[in-house]
Amino acid sequence: MVKDIDRQIIGDFRAAGVDFVTSVPCKQLAGVIEVLDQTSDILHVPSNKEDEGMGLCAGAYMGGMRPAIFMQNTALGVVVNTLATLIQFYQIPLPMLISYRGELGEPVACQVEMALHTKAILDQMHIQTYHFHKPEDAQELPAILAHTQMSKKPVAILTDASFWRAAT
Repeated sequence: MVKDIDRQIIGDFRAAGVDFVTSVPCKQLAGVIEVLDQTSDILHVPSNKEDEGMGLCAGAYMGGMRPAIFMQNTALGVVVNTLATLIQFYQIPLPMLISYRGELGEPVACQVEMALHTKAILDQMHIQTYHFHKPEDAQELPAILAHTQMSKKPVAILTDASFWRAAT
């Protein structure tokens, strides 16, 4: 089900000039991905794995596009090497819209383990992190996307279950 917040998020990405997005399947991000698929001026290339998606984003950036990746925090451990040796090393501005699974209200117990490590991993990698708990937090998205381009660094935008529940 598409919500206003899904349209707002994609609208903000479009307004920031993002023209390439890769994503992996995610129940929390399903509405955003649905709106993305209906947006003709953003090329959406689904990925099987997050590290593969980061490679696609690097290629898109080196080809003159502005990429983003939509993913779950549960795969953050898989992308550490790709983030450090590709995205950060080549100073690729990469907004990462990340569903932050494992917090209060999470129905799947195994998701909790990665939630315990997500922020620490991002902090250790010196990746700026913004955590959206309520729909109003998304008002920061345009500034976050502009900052990402200016700094030429990846940024993590964590969206937890309370954010998506409140947006219904």
